[in-house]
Amino acid sequence: MRHNKKFNHLSRKKGHRDAMLANMTVSLIMHKKINTTLAKAKELRTYAEHIVNVAQRGLKQDAAIAAEWKDSSKPAPKHQGSRRLVFSYLKDKKAVTELFGVVAPKVGDRPGGYTRILKTGHRLGDNAKTCFIELVDFNEALLEAKKETAKKTTRRTRRSAKKAAEAPAVEEAPKAEEAPAVEEAPKAEEAPAVEEAPKAEE
Repeated sequence: MRHNKKFNHLSRKKGHRDAMLANMTVSLIMHKKINTTLAKAKELRTYAEHIVNVAQRGLKQDAAIAAEWKDSSKPAPKHQGSRRLVFSYLKDKKAVTELFGVVAPKVGDRPGGYTRILKTGHRLGDNAKTCFIELVDFNEALLEAKKETAKKTTRRTRRSAKKAAEAPAVEEAPKAEEAPAVEEAPKAEEAPAVEEAPKAEE
């Protein structure tokens, strides 16, 4: 029976598992991309996306407070509740600063799906499935490729279907006339030359 098996325990007890996921989340926030096994990456995805979601909500609360304080001469205070909640999970001040200062603002209004898993094959030794897990908005090469494809697909023509069909037909007609004339001339010249050479030798 599958009692108490709603998630992968990763062969660890709760304290070890929570510490490992928190450390992996800190690494993901600081480096934006990490290499790990597929099973750990799938568990990390749920853990890290919850943390990013809390940070995103915290920034929205900061914006609401700033709107209330816009008439004041003093700077608007930051909402500390979400920062304290994230710190209670991660236990790393630099990661919390990076999350609220760089990651969460870049995520913007994306409704979930902050991470991407890219499979990289099997590990030598134990043959475990390995992968990269990365923050979606920080893969610059992929973002540039998407911009290039978006530019190519937006191109449209104003010609009608009739003009497009007539244009190739007009181009093909001269090619058909020139081809037979070029082919007939070499055949006529080559045939007598081949026949005359054996007669002269005999």
